[in-house]
Amino acid sequence: MHGELELLPAATKSEAEQALKDFVDAYNKGDKANDPALTAGRVTGPLGAINQAGLKSRSVTSPNGNPGHVPLELSDATFLLPKKAGWPRWFVADTDSNRDTDQGPGDNRWLLVFVRNGATQLWEVAYLTILTPDEVPAFATDDAGFAVPVPPDSARLAVAPQNLGREYVSYLSTGRPGPFAAGPHTSLWRTERQKSAQRAGLATQYIDEATDTGDFAPLGLATREGGALVFFATKYFERQTAAQGYRPKVGADVKALLTGEIKRSVTKTWVSSQAVLVKPAGATQDGVTVAGRLQGVTAAEGS
Repeated sequence: MHGELELLPAATKSEAEQALKDFVDAYNKGDKANDPALTAGRVTGPLGAINQAGLKSRSVTSPNGNPGHVPLELSDATFLLPKKAGWPRWFVADTDSNRDTDQGPGDNRWLLVFVRNGATQLWEVAYLTILTPDEVPAFATDDAGFAVPVPPDSARLAVAPQNLGREYVSYLSTGRPGPFAAGPHTSLWRTERQKSAQRAGLATQYIDEATDTGDFAPLGLATREGGALVFFATKYFERQTAAQGYRPKVGADVKALLTGEIKRSVTKTWVSSQAVLVKPAGATQDGVTVAGRLQGVTAAEGS
C-alpha cells in the first residue's frame, strides 16, 4: 500500500493534547507582549489573519504590552480526530475556556481546528468558533471511534463544503432565499449593513469574496443526524466614503493598520470565519444554519 493513500488518524490523543498546549502557550505569550511573532507559528488561515492583524495593531496602540492580559486556559478537551490520506491533516479540539461562566447563558465551548501540512511542520489553528454547549452537535464516529470527515464535494449535504463560501457571499450580496436560515449572521447582518449604508453623510459599500484555498479551505465533520459541522472562511471589503468636505473617522485600532491617507474614503479589509450546521441533502430551505462567526479587520487603506 502506498503511504500517501493510507487512511491514518490525524494525530494521536497525546499529540493533539501537546498541540493544544503549544497553541495556548504561544497565544498567551503573544497576547501578553502584543507581539504577532510570538504566535505566528501556531496560527494560520482565517484565525491567523485575524490574530496577526490584531496583535500588529495592538503593538502600535500599546507598544509596552497588554496591561489587561489574562492568561487563556483551555480545559476539558475532547479531540475529534478524523482519518485521512496524505496531507494536510487536521482535527478539532472541543474545549472549555476560562473566558466564560460555567453555568447558564454565559457558558460556551471553544472549538479549534488544527491543521498540519507536512510531517516536519507545526500544528497550527486555522479556525476558532465559540458555541454554546447546545450548539455543539453530536458527531458521527467510525467503528474505531474516529471522527468522520466530510469530503469538500460531498453530495450528501444540502450544500457541499466547497460551495459554502460562494453561496454565503451570494446571499450577503443579493439576499435571495436559499440554503441559509435567518439569524444574526445572515438576515440580521444584511439588515445591519443596509442601515449603515443609509447613514447621512457617509456612504458604505460592501464587497464579499469567498476564500477557500490552502489553509482557508473549508473543513467539515459529519454529525450523527446525517449532516455536518463545517468551518469556512470569507473576506469582505467595507468602503466608507464621506460627503464633500468631511473625512470618515476610524478608531486607533484601525488607524494602526492604515496605509495611505484618509481624504474622503477608507476601505477596511475583514476576514470572517464561519461555523455552520449543514443538513443532509434534500433540505432546500434553511439547510444551513450559521452557528458562529469570528471576524476581524486585517488591513485598511485611505484615499
